[in-house]
Amino acid sequence: MLSRTADNLFWMCRYIERAENTARMLDVNLQMSLLPQDAQTREGSWNAVLRISELQGLYRAKHDVISPYDVLQYMGRDPENPSSIYTCMRAARENARAVRGSLTTEVWETYNTTWLELLKHLHTGLLERNPGEFFEWVKFRSHLARGVTIGTMLEDEALYFLRIGMHLERADNTARMLDVKFHERDGNGAATANGSQQQQQQQDSRADGNGTSGLQSEFYRWSALLSSVSGLEIYRKVYRDIITPDRVAELLILHPDMPRSLLASMRAVSEDLARVSNQRSTETQRRAGMLCAELQFGRVEDILHSGLHQYLEHFLDRINDLGNRISQDFLVPLSA
Repeated sequence: MLSRTADNLFWMCRYIERAENTARMLDVNLQMSLLPQDAQTREGSWNAVLRISELQGLYRAKHDVISPYDVLQYMGRDPENPSSIYTCMRAARENARAVRGSLTTEVWETYNTTWLELLKHLHTGLLERNPGEFFEWVKFRSHLARGVTIGTMLEDEALYFLRIGMHLERADNTARMLDVKFHERDGNGAATANGSQQQQQQQDSRADGNGTSGLQSEFYRWSALLSSVSGLEIYRKVYRDIITPDRVAELLILHPDMPRSLLASMRAVSEDLARVSNQRSTETQRRAGMLCAELQFGRVEDILHSGLHQYLEHFLDRINDLGNRISQDFLVPLSA
């Protein structure tokens, strides 16, 4: 396969996944903002959305204060924001158009129709009128694109590069969300390693009637994080107990059957890299395999003991390095 074609396929799926992840973050944050909150907490939650995508500086260059309306506009429709839903959908459609011959008719029509409907929704003010409906539409179109791709594409190199892009982007987003949410909780990114101790504290608080609002805040915070990755029902099936931070970290990092966990995403990346391997990709495959093996045999206690923030920062560095190596081995060089 030509490197230009592989590059377009890789980024086509990364951008549609990024648009969905942005919609997920904004939707959950919008729902959380309906709960009773002081002004500082509300501003911090919207600032976290910008931090996940590392957009604080670009946002501050255009807006003096952080407000829900401005953040929704900036992350939803701003063409100058590289991670806005508008920009990601446009880039996904342009990449799909460039490789129209490598896609099935159904896949191309799904991407093209999604772009045209997005323009209509933004023109009619759906984002401002009913942002929740707009975000649900974005998620639905992303699910549709993914399902049509899997259901109609031949299982060859084109599909493998699409999946590599999707799972690499998914791993990056899950790690960023975990890092920011735990950093919000602890201030320095260090997570409590002893979940049973926290559980006991929660039980004590319920018994004596103290800290009720704090417990509710903790519950809604972790519920929101799980909801943003469609993990709330999965958490209840796996643990059948109250939500604790260490279990949330374990589910989203190490659980092999959680579709948006770091392990599940990196396992898919490693398997598809093996399918498209060439003479230059040996080191890239080795690094992806090492990262996958560390996740597969890792323990959440060790991760939390060494510091979750440091662990996730290192993981994101390795993901970024892996993306660069994939570009060098298979795709159009980033400098091109």
